[in-house]
Amino acid sequence: MGFPLPPAMRRALDLAAEAAAAGEVPVGAVVTRGGEIVAEGRNRMRAGSDPTAHAEMVALRAAAAALGTSRLDDCSLWVSLEPCAMCAGAIALARIKELRFAAEDPKGGAVVNGPRLFAQPTCHHRPDVLGGIGEEEAAAMLRHFFAERR
Repeated sequence: MGFPLPPAMRRALDLAAEAAAAGEVPVGAVVTRGGEIVAEGRNRMRAGSDPTAHAEMVALRAAAAALGTSRLDDCSLWVSLEPCAMCAGAIALARIKELRFAAEDPKGGAVVNGPRLFAQPTCHHRPDVLGGIGEEEAAAMLRHFFAERR
């Protein structure tokens, strides 16, 4: 028996399941400040005909609106999948303090895979990054989602 997931990651995984149920790629994201959830999001690209409506982008936009600032430097982002280049760029621009993610994304990830955006000299903000939190559940959800579509 493993350790229970932090509540924010549990919520991100639940949001990912909601995305899958709606026909979206199962990714969920939660922004916390001081341990409290201030915003959340799930993939909504198909529903909104918006290629930028990734879970992280939805959550970051909601957090900025809720807190009245584009600088989220005292916030953490919890996401069920390693962010892509677009989302990693937004995380850096928002000055997110900590990034916590579940499953790595070898094909589309941009944090520990691919371009490794936060390691680039042109990236002016680097959050503290920790992956693998809830990885098995997130990876299984993604495998199931894509297996159903093949």
